[in-house]
Amino acid sequence: MKLLHVISSMNPRRGGPCQGVRNLAPRVSGLGNTVEVVCLDDPQSEYLEGETVSIHPLGQAIGRWCYQPALQPWLEANLHRFDAVILNGLWHYFGFTMSRLANRPGTPPYFIFPHGMLDPWFQRARDRRLKAIRNWFYWKIIEHKVISNAEAIFFTCAEEMRLAQDTFSPYKPKCQINVGYGISPPPQFTGGMMEVFRQKCPEVTNRPYLLFLGRVDSKKGVDLLIQAYALVYGASAKLKRKAPCLVIAGPGLDTTYGQSVQALAASSCPPNSVFFPGMLSGDAKWGALYDSEAFVLPSHQENFGIAVAEALACGKPVLISDQINIWKEIKEDKAGLIEKDTLEGTRQLLRGWEKLSPKEKITMSRDARSSFENRFGVAFSAQNLVATITELTARSKEERSLAHGVPG
Repeated sequence: MKLLHVISSMNPRRGGPCQGVRNLAPRVSGLGNTVEVVCLDDPQSEYLEGETVSIHPLGQAIGRWCYQPALQPWLEANLHRFDAVILNGLWHYFGFTMSRLANRPGTPPYFIFPHGMLDPWFQRARDRRLKAIRNWFYWKIIEHKVISNAEAIFFTCAEEMRLAQDTFSPYKPKCQINVGYGISPPPQFTGGMMEVFRQKCPEVTNRPYLLFLGRVDSKKGVDLLIQAYALVYGASAKLKRKAPCLVIAGPGLDTTYGQSVQALAASSCPPNSVFFPGMLSGDAKWGALYDSEAFVLPSHQENFGIAVAEALACGKPVLISDQINIWKEIKEDKAGLIEKDTLEGTRQLLRGWEKLSPKEKITMSRDARSSFENRFGVAFSAQNLVATITELTARSKEERSLAHGVPG
C-alpha cells in the first residue's frame, strides 16, 4: 500500500504532528508499505539534509491558512500513485483542497488526524476568543465538509475522541476510530548523551533537575510552572535545603511569551535555579531526559504529548495536568502525578513529587517505563493504522464501484 501524508510543515521545530509522522513512517514502511510526505516548507530548509523519510517540500506556506499555490497541481499530478492520503491537522488550505478533489475519479480516499484540533479548549480559552469566532464561521462554511468527506477521522487516544464530539456543529464524520499513537523506543543511554546535554546546559552538572521539554508557549503552562517552582522552592536557599533545578528546554524563547517567562524566572525564582538551554535534539535531548529526576508539563491542552511518552520511555515519572489526553492512562499505570492546569494544581504537582520517598520515586520510574512498553510503543500503533486504512480503503473502493455501476 502507498500512503501519502499531507502536513503544513515537517520542520522539527514545529513539534508534535511532524514528529508523529517521523515516528510512524519507518514502522509503516517496515510492514511492506511505501510512505511519502508532501509539506509546505522551503525546499532549501536545513532540516531536510539527512532526512530518511521521503519528503516533497513545495515551498513556504503563506499565512495561517498555509496557502501554497503549488499544492493543488502537485496533488492532481500525483494522487493517482497512492492508495490513501492522511491529512495531519485541520484549518488549512490542504484540507480544503483535498475535500474538493475527493470525488474526482482516481482520487484515493483521505483520512484525517486532527492532532487535538477538535479539542473544545481551543474554542473556550479566554485569549482565543477572536480565533474561536473565526473557527466557528470557517467550520460552518468549509471545515465541516472536510470532515464529512474524509473516509475516517483518526484519534490518538480515547479522551481525544470523546472531547471532539461536541466542539462544533454540524459534526458528521463517516467514521471515527481511536487508532492509538506511539513513539519509537529511545536509544540506549550512554554517558556521551549526558555530556552533549551538559554542553548545552552546563549549570546542571552534578545537580538534580526537573525537565520541561517542548515549545515555550502559553498553551504549555510554562508561566504556571515557573510560578509554582518559585512557590515550592523559593525558600530553599534560606532553609539551606537542596532543591532540584528547573530546566525549560524548547524553541520559542525569542517570542514575546518566551521573553516574558524568562523575565518571570529571573524575578521570582532563586538565583541559578532555572535554565533555558533552547531546543534540544538528538543526544542532547535524550541526555536531558535520562539524567532528569522527572518530566513536568502543566499544559492547558495536549492531544497526546509525544514528549510525555518519550519521558516514560526513558523511565522518568511525568508530572502533568489533566488536560493532557493520556492522563488517565498515566494515572492508572501509576507512572506519574496528575493535577489541574492551574497555579495551585501545578504547585501540588511539585509538592507531591517532593513528598515522595526515594523508594517511591524508584517505583514510579519503573512503572513509567512499563507504561510506555504496554501502551505507547509505535510498533502496535503502526500495525493498527495500516490494518485500519487497508480495511477502510477497500470498503471505499467497493462503494465507489457500486456507485458508478462497476462490479467491485
